Amino acid sequence: MTLRIVDVSEPASDVDAGALAAPMVAVGPIEQASEICLQQATFTLTEDDTDDRRAITVPSIDAAIDELTARVNRWPMAAAICDDVLRSVDPAGPTLPGVVAESLAYSTLQAGPEFARWLAERGPARMPDIADPVQAHRDGNTLRIAFNRPQRHNAFSTDARAALLEALTVAQLDASVDEVVLTGNGPSFCSGGDLAEFGTFSDPASAHLARTRYSPALALDALCTRLGQALRAEVHGQVLGSGLEMAAFCGRVVARADAVFGLPELSLGLLPGAGGTVSVARRIGRWRTAYLVLSGQAIDQAIARVWGLVDELY
Repeated sequence: MTLRIVDVSEPASDVDAGALAAPMVAVGPIEQASEICLQQATFTLTEDDTDDRRAITVPSIDAAIDELTARVNRWPMAAAICDDVLRSVDPAGPTLPGVVAESLAYSTLQAGPEFARWLAERGPARMPDIADPVQAHRDGNTLRIAFNRPQRHNAFSTDARAALLEALTVAQLDASVDEVVLTGNGPSFCSGGDLAEFGTFSDPASAHLARTRYSPALALDALCTRLGQALRAEVHGQVLGSGLEMAAFCGRVVARADAVFGLPELSLGLLPGAGGTVSVARRIGRWRTAYLVLSGQAIDQAIARVWGLVDELY
């Protein structure tokens, strides 16, 4: 399965035919793009400035296509399944069905050859024992929750997930908590899942149950329904993978100038697995979400603000 490239000026019938067969990237001047092309493509690459969330401005279309083609050729299954999930999930709809669909796709890829290849290339890994992976502090009616594995850029682990859920449960059950702030200690907010822990679940089915029955995504979504912008993520440094996915569930995201954002899961033969196909797509659309995954590119806070991942600086 290879990346499909179409010109933005192609007839609608040509663009629509086989659109779901493989990730499809449209290219060309945005003013020449048809509505069907913008809508059906996985995303559109243009060298023009544009506010259309279905398109990404790049310095060179040819260079971007070369890099995307190489990545999709290396991880064709993960790329295609990510495209499928993003097309299938309605980010404006209920969160639970989207998280379940994402997790089932993630588990499928965990059982596939691309993730197995990554595990083999990584080799044996040992998880460090780090005490207090998440810290929670109550200040009046505000609950501040901080990732606390600074020596690993707050890489997200199973024990961090359990501690985060415990803190979020306090906020859910205590109606007097009217503000929750999610932060990270040290140089980064959260650099994503701890790679040393990947592959330690005995089987993908157990991993799916753990992701969906003990889900920070669902807890954050429920809190955001109650608190709105009073559920705030304050991010800095690396805001990658699950770190970005969790932050995007918050009602407000404020960033420091050094923050960088990305979804690097494709290079593991996976797709976002912490609710990002819902939370990130809800903020920036499925097209730019797909670009972050397929390209592996990280963006700075300036682009993140334009796209809608960040609401303001602090």
